[in-house]
Amino acid sequence: MTGWPEGYGRTVLAEVDSTLTEAARRAADLAGPEWILGLNQTAARGRRGRAWAMPAGNFAATLVLPMREAPGDAALRSFVISLALHDAFVAATGRGDAFALKWPNDVLLRDGKVAGILLESISTGAAVTHLAIGVGVNLIAAPGADQVEEGAVRPVALKSELGVSIAPEAFLNLLAQSYARYEAQFTTYGFAPIRTAWLARAARLGQAITARTTRETHQGTFADVDADGQLVLETPKGRVRIPAGDVYF
Repeated sequence: MTGWPEGYGRTVLAEVDSTLTEAARRAADLAGPEWILGLNQTAARGRRGRAWAMPAGNFAATLVLPMREAPGDAALRSFVISLALHDAFVAATGRGDAFALKWPNDVLLRDGKVAGILLESISTGAAVTHLAIGVGVNLIAAPGADQVEEGAVRPVALKSELGVSIAPEAFLNLLAQSYARYEAQFTTYGFAPIRTAWLARAARLGQAITARTTRETHQGTFADVDADGQLVLETPKGRVRIPAGDVYF
């Protein structure tokens, strides 16, 4: 396949319950990194167990990677895949001005959510052996406002916003190529250049946002993402670092 990155496997399934679930089933038998694309998902899921809508023609894939780092370092790949998605969108549309990255793991198109990311660890026996990076993209259609939680960024689709139609298999080719480039950068040079590139594409950097964790809500100015991937807020009480949560504009 022209342009497909060397060393990465590719599996395309007509139907699957969830590409993340399929990744867990296959991981032990994989010889290396593997992309799993599902053309139809019957039990898709998002962060914190939320449902993920999967209209026909949308994109759902999971990259399975052997886990060689500590969990905290492996989790930084949410930034790697975010950058790869951004580049894939730009390659598909030629519209770099239309896309931005929302901490911790969404891609925005004209301030609407066009893609989401979910990372899960995979264990073989007692050991964590693989990282699964799930990606969902609204290529053709977006869920309605009644299908997302109150206050969440409105869902949008690539076709309706920019008039661009691309098949899931073609989008996978773009994404796999861009991911391989950033993965090589990450494994060679660490998180620093990834962080710099991500911040250059960050939504609402320097602006007021709200960040919610499972226990607290923080309001402040989005100041930075630190070397551990934590969101840094400037608040009236000083700087607050948030390792995980949801951001609202």
